[in-house]
Amino acid sequence: MSQSRQYTLMDHFIGHLDQAMKSLGAASQAQRCSPAEDLPELAMSPEQTRRSIGMMRVNHAGEIAAQALYQGQSLTARSAEVREALTESALEENDHLCWCRERLEELGGNPSRLDPAWFSGSLLIGVLAGIAGDRVSLGFLAETERQVVAHLQSHLEALPQTDTKSRAILEQMCDDEAGHATTAVEQGAAELPTPVKTLMRYTARVMIKTAFHI
Repeated sequence: MSQSRQYTLMDHFIGHLDQAMKSLGAASQAQRCSPAEDLPELAMSPEQTRRSIGMMRVNHAGEIAAQALYQGQSLTARSAEVREALTESALEENDHLCWCRERLEELGGNPSRLDPAWFSGSLLIGVLAGIAGDRVSLGFLAETERQVVAHLQSHLEALPQTDTKSRAILEQMCDDEAGHATTAVEQGAAELPTPVKTLMRYTARVMIKTAFHI
């Protein structure tokens, strides 16, 4: 009779390192088809294309950060249930990462050159959030996802009307992110203090403005 393997901290670390290399090296693969897969590419002006590239670069950078955040949190999660929830959400986030990368390539754009910095910083934040305890970690996740949903909604309003492919991707991402926030709350997320939420918004704003251009 076979026994299930008990994974050590080193096993988890190696797994996260492998995923990090895939995320930064564009080797990861989506589990779901892109929502834009069967949509036609409509004509856009050079200015509209540049705007879409900037926005999708920001969203790709955000998904790089999300992968790192989830990995850091799951690495230091205290309960198996929370770790499982984080892992499941991370799989959907990986879909978002692949979709954004694919759309950037279609538009003729490149990812942010600062992606390694976004990954490293978010990984550290995720580890610290996990160390603070599962309820705090889940609270951080829930607030992050709420802010991401608000960001995606603003991008949906600002995207060129003819960029239906990017729009379809962001709409699905928005639905998924809202679901992640709900899951975190159901798992027992703590409500974060207002100053922490404000700091998170400020930090995200810096990343958004920087990744749009670099």
